[in-house]
Amino acid sequence: MSALATQHQALNLGQGFPDYDPPSALLDLVKDAIDDHKHQYAPMAGVMPLREVIAEKVFLAYGQYVNPTTEITITAGATQAIFTAITAFIHTGDEVIIFEPAYDSYRPSIELAGGKGVVYTMEAPDFKINWSLLATMISPKTKMIIINTPHNPTGTILKADDLIQLSRIVKDTDIIILSDEVYEHLVYDGQPHESVLKYPELYQRSISVFSFGKTYHCTGWKVGYCVAPEYLMNEIRKVHQWNVFSVNSFVQYALAVFMKDEQQYLSLSQFYQHKRDFFLEILKTTRLRPLKSEGTFFQLCDYSEISDLDDVAFAKEMTVKHGVACIPISVFYTDHRQDKLIRFCFAKTENLLSKVGLLLSKI
Repeated sequence: MSALATQHQALNLGQGFPDYDPPSALLDLVKDAIDDHKHQYAPMAGVMPLREVIAEKVFLAYGQYVNPTTEITITAGATQAIFTAITAFIHTGDEVIIFEPAYDSYRPSIELAGGKGVVYTMEAPDFKINWSLLATMISPKTKMIIINTPHNPTGTILKADDLIQLSRIVKDTDIIILSDEVYEHLVYDGQPHESVLKYPELYQRSISVFSFGKTYHCTGWKVGYCVAPEYLMNEIRKVHQWNVFSVNSFVQYALAVFMKDEQQYLSLSQFYQHKRDFFLEILKTTRLRPLKSEGTFFQLCDYSEISDLDDVAFAKEMTVKHGVACIPISVFYTDHRQDKLIRFCFAKTENLLSKVGLLLSKI
């Protein structure tokens, strides 16, 4: 869709990336690290100052002590962390439960490892999980469950009761939880982010994945990290060492200093909620019907009052004919179900969002 948007000079609210720069103070720190000759290989697990400040953040945010030496690994983006975690533990015949619509890297990674994705389908418009039903899907082959909160593409979040029920379901099993939490700081309306790191029973069997790109508006830098108990991290690093070995050094040193300013990430929920609310006001002038976005920088919209086209055809028409690129939701489902939903990314300047609003109001 981004290629189509470029081809037709459409305003791109499709792919999830901001159209503004990272904080200037972070850019200055990157320049400082370059000037300080931080050009050579970083340690395989990441530079220690960065791992130490991550450990401090995890304790302050979630009350969980993690050992920076043995329980944190810096990765080349969150997707690499997800792929590495899956290939470290999933083998031929293993089953992995995923919740669809799902971020599109999960299933290919599972299948490349020889595993099978077992799909729990979440239903629009609330995309809630029936944990009793989920429990019936667990078999002796179930090796892993992948959760994602805040959730891409739906913008929903898991609540405390969801994590408690998940904890009960996996108790006394060997099931590993892979928790994709890249939008941890993009949660709205005063609600907390419920990380597996807050729940001791879950933490002891979980790998949680985070993204600096989503947090600091620098998706192109491709730097993330994962947190896991030592016995799991040992296996993750066996794969990490041989697929990337280490992540670029100078950005790690810059992030290690920048993360000490907690307000830079604590203020993100307010920053993005303002953008969400601004975009929702714009949508009132259109025939699109927004679903509730509790987190991420994505907004789903129902277009059924506008068109009977399937969502892929409608998204293409939006891009080519109306000049606004979006993402069809069916592509996040294995069965390409049709709910007449499209996804917009509102991590854009208000100027761009206003221009989008003028175009959408004419449809």
